Amino acid sequence: MANVRLVELTKYYKRGSEVIKAVHGVTLDIDKGEFIAVVGRSGSGKTTMLDLLGLLLKPTAGSLFIDDVDTAKLGDRDRAHMRALKVGFVFQEYNLLSGLNVLENVMLPLRYVKNGKDGKQRAVELIERVGLTDRIKHRPTELSGGQMQRVAIARSMVNRPSLILLDEPTGAVDTETAAQLVELLKRLNTEDQVTIVLVTHDTDIAGAARRQIRLKDGQVLTDERMGARDGELVPA
Repeated sequence: MANVRLVELTKYYKRGSEVIKAVHGVTLDIDKGEFIAVVGRSGSGKTTMLDLLGLLLKPTAGSLFIDDVDTAKLGDRDRAHMRALKVGFVFQEYNLLSGLNVLENVMLPLRYVKNGKDGKQRAVELIERVGLTDRIKHRPTELSGGQMQRVAIARSMVNRPSLILLDEPTGAVDTETAAQLVELLKRLNTEDQVTIVLVTHDTDIAGAARRQIRLKDGQVLTDERMGARDGELVPA
């Protein structure tokens, strides 16, 4: 069953008299627990697609269903509430608050939802799972780039979202650290069955995903899944 469904999803911008078709008529089903890489050249629509999935942008036309809710029909307040409940974000630049320690940064999204009494325990468990228990009281300035991104990944999962979106999550770290982060994402994807969609220019990172969607001029050029037998990509 589809966790996320895009139906003729479209986002246009106007630049003077010119209409920019950032995303144009995209129809996709994303099943629960999928690990997807969205690839394509600069200007292909990757970031706009991610912003639409994350409810940061409203589509010009079409529908986006998350857990059977047509988000295109929601008002701003309901969209913000769904975003807080259903979507976790990881950005290239981490976006950690320098005045907060690791635990406080991971707990930050809990301020926006009713999380019960287990919020702090959930945050501590995630910090342990990303391998940062010994850094739990450290501030971002005391962490490496890879450690900061691990904090961001833990933060993205603290509300148990349906969907985690990552925008170039390894773009600011070295190759070895990038590989470690990808292995962490694969493990969390398997253990939690959380749906992961990441945008990347790195072919090695994209190759770790079980499905690759290539965009060109705002449209899906190819949509391929990893074959069960030989590990090769085959049409979805």
